[in-house]
Amino acid sequence: MNLGEFSISLAVKDLKASREFYEKLGFEAVRQEQPDCSPHAYGERWLILRSGGATIGLFQGLFDKNVLTFNPTDVRAIQRVLKQRGVKLVSEADEKTEGPSAATLLDPDGNPILLDQHNP
Repeated sequence: MNLGEFSISLAVKDLKASREFYEKLGFEAVRQEQPDCSPHAYGERWLILRSGGATIGLFQGLFDKNVLTFNPTDVRAIQRVLKQRGVKLVSEADEKTEGPSAATLLDPDGNPILLDQHNP
């Protein structure tokens, strides 16, 4: 099972201050095409930053906690495997649809994990 590209989505209080901090660490904002399922206001309430192979999403007022994020190519297939393995999902991708969607689960310590499929 390939969960896809990994990033951490950080719940930040001040997007501008967080961006400036991570830019000092060598991260750069990336141009973001907004898939239909993405929150609006890119650059105003959320931003994606990269440095080498590391990706950080900064989200102001969109998440309560930091979130481990994976970008699989088929979230529904992964969701089916996880359910077969007895993993409880907090939210699920609609099996009757195709394309971009998401599913969420919690690890044993309550850390949210987002499986966020961007591409069709």
